[in-house]
Amino acid sequence: MGKVRIVEPVNLVIFMFSSHIDYWFNEVKDELVSLFGPMDYVSDALDFEKYTLYYNEEMGSGIIGRLISFERLIHPSLLSMIKVKTNEIELKYAVDGKRRFNLDPGYMHHMQFVLATTKMWPHRIYIGHGIYAEPTLMYINGRWKDYDFTYPNYKEEVYKEELSKIRELYLEKRKNYLRQVFEKKGR
Repeated sequence: MGKVRIVEPVNLVIFMFSSHIDYWFNEVKDELVSLFGPMDYVSDALDFEKYTLYYNEEMGSGIIGRLISFERLIHPSLLSMIKVKTNEIELKYAVDGKRRFNLDPGYMHHMQFVLATTKMWPHRIYIGHGIYAEPTLMYINGRWKDYDFTYPNYKEEVYKEELSKIRELYLEKRKNYLRQVFEKKGR
C-alpha cells in the first residue's frame, strides 16, 4: 500500500486571450491580483488566432494571448474554484453575452502543466464545481512533451519556452517552500 503524502503546492498560471489583449489585461489586472496575489511573470504577446478561429465570432479577429504567473503558490485542489472565479470575471465584462476576453487558469508543477476546463472529454478528470483538469504538457528528460490531445498552441515551441520561464520561477519558489517545511520539521 502506498503512503499518502502531503501534496506540494503548485504555481497558478492563467492564459488570457483577447482581440484587445493589452486593454483587457490592464482592465482586469488589479482584480486578478486582488484574488490571486501579485503577478511575477507576464509573457510577451503570443499569437493565438493562428491555432483556432473558434473564438473570433465572440471576441473579434486578431486574438492574442499572454501567460500570467502568480507569485504565491497554491494547493492544486483550488483549481476548480479558481476556474469558477475566472468564469465569473469573464461574464462580468461580457457585452450582450459575448466575452471580451478569456481567462484559462491552470497550474505549473515541476513535472506537468495542467489546465482547467468546463468541458468533459475522456482524458479529463473531474475536480469539482463542474470543472475538469486537463493534463496539457508533461516535463520529462529536460523538455516539455505534449500529448495527442494537447491544444495546438501548447504544442508550439514559443509557448513551451514561455512555460519554461514560468517553470524556472516555480522551481525557485518550490525550493524555498521545501526548505521552510524541512526547517519546521527540524525544530
